[in-house]
Amino acid sequence: MKKTSLVAIPIVLFSLLVIFLFKGLFSDPRELDSQVKDKTLPAFSLPDLMQPDVTYTPEDLKGKVTILNVWGVWCVTCAVEMPYLTQLKNEQDVHIVGLYFDQDLDPDFGTKTLSRVQQEVTEMLSRYGNPYAYNIFDVYRDTSLDLGVTGAPEHFVIDANGVIRMHHIGDINERVWNTKVGPLYNKLVAQAAKTQGADAHTEVNAVMSDDKSAQGGLQ
Repeated sequence: MKKTSLVAIPIVLFSLLVIFLFKGLFSDPRELDSQVKDKTLPAFSLPDLMQPDVTYTPEDLKGKVTILNVWGVWCVTCAVEMPYLTQLKNEQDVHIVGLYFDQDLDPDFGTKTLSRVQQEVTEMLSRYGNPYAYNIFDVYRDTSLDLGVTGAPEHFVIDANGVIRMHHIGDINERVWNTKVGPLYNKLVAQAAKTQGADAHTEVNAVMSDDKSAQGGLQ
């Protein structure tokens, strides 16, 4: 009996190991829960990539549903998805903001001037299309790290209140848009429009009420 138990222990451990490896092998890393989902954007103050005198903060990403796209010219998959993202911008008015970082600005990878980065970005956008309303320059990659970014491309769907509602790892293609990202984006846009409409209606009622009060005071 004791001998049978000793034999069974390695078998059980091996079975558990196989199950663990099987789940890891066939799980989709893009479906992993994000540490920033349903949270507001981390604090940052970063320059515009092409106009460094312009500075952006999380407040600039409020008021409109946004897809924040982490990318770089060194990212091959970013180039692959860029034409489709540009199509979404042009045909469906999808609001996309770039969060750009460049590995060659890291001392571990060498050095590169800002003008060189801007030149490479301009060339890439001219070749593959420009889906961006603007690009935020994550110079030291601090914001990307705060967002839990592990590579590029990665996408964050942000609602009109500045809350991250989805973190998608990998490219956005037609299938991903139609089945995953697009439905949520469109839902958030509809919700934002409804909220803004209700706010506008409230403001109109308030103005009309003030006018009536003023007229009553004149009588």
